[in-house]
Amino acid sequence: MPNSKEKYLIVLAGPTAVGKTELSIQLAQALKTVIISADSRQFFRELNIGTAKPSQEELAGAEHFFINSHSISEVYSAGDFERDVLKLLNELYEKYDQVILTGGSGFYIKAVTEGLDSLPQPSPGLRELLTKRLEDEGLPVLQREIEAVDPVFAGSKEFVNPQRVVRALEVFQTTGQPISSYQQKSLNQRPFNQILLALDRERSELYDRIDKRMDMMLQEGLVEEARQLEPFRNHHALQTVGYKEVYGFLDGLYSETEMVRLLKQNSRRYAKRQLTWFRHQGDFKWFNPGEMDAILNYINAMSV
Repeated sequence: MPNSKEKYLIVLAGPTAVGKTELSIQLAQALKTVIISADSRQFFRELNIGTAKPSQEELAGAEHFFINSHSISEVYSAGDFERDVLKLLNELYEKYDQVILTGGSGFYIKAVTEGLDSLPQPSPGLRELLTKRLEDEGLPVLQREIEAVDPVFAGSKEFVNPQRVVRALEVFQTTGQPISSYQQKSLNQRPFNQILLALDRERSELYDRIDKRMDMMLQEGLVEEARQLEPFRNHHALQTVGYKEVYGFLDGLYSETEMVRLLKQNSRRYAKRQLTWFRHQGDFKWFNPGEMDAILNYINAMSV
């Protein structure tokens, strides 16, 4: 990678429905560059409506990578994503000085910007059990269990993230060792500079956008898409907000009206968790999606 330290990865993060797609395309056009998606569900070709993929018109506005790149039948992890994106960046930096990485999957963004720890595989079925406990008992119960066995992890930024708490319990219950004993003492150095941006809106405005997005997904055929994907419903990507609520309805656990209510409620809660994650990860500079000029000025100032 020639003159690699003159190359920049512009990370554009934020919660669901905040406006990342539209703004990332505007930025790509202004900076004459390309976009790498860090949305862990948009990788899969079969998942369209429930993942709020960019439309064909939006995809035509800028070249995108890692959208429709894999099949739901494949196993594709954050570690795989880290490896593949670093390889791709090495190629893209031959042509571009700046590349945009955007999405709401904080763990996948972290994989690229910082690298992941080499953690043991959990015992079979343990993740499903802990995920069910998280849903039934709530995060504070699991956090108290971690505090008792891994005070180092409990004092870290990841302690507020439900998925990382589940992973920490997985590691401890599988190995008897705290996850902090496996974690890296220093971050992986990357051969490029990073500009970390995050988007937010007034909470009422964000929640209204989420509600309208859910209505639109349902109009576009979300229930039918979930029904067609039923053979893969145990895949992690289909155990997430936007699909699991539909499967509850299809299983007859509740009415269509209740499904709609849960879709909106759980999507708002997911957005809140995303905001908490990004506020505790890295040195993100926060903007409203309407502040295009301010964002470009910040990128230019950071690129000097």
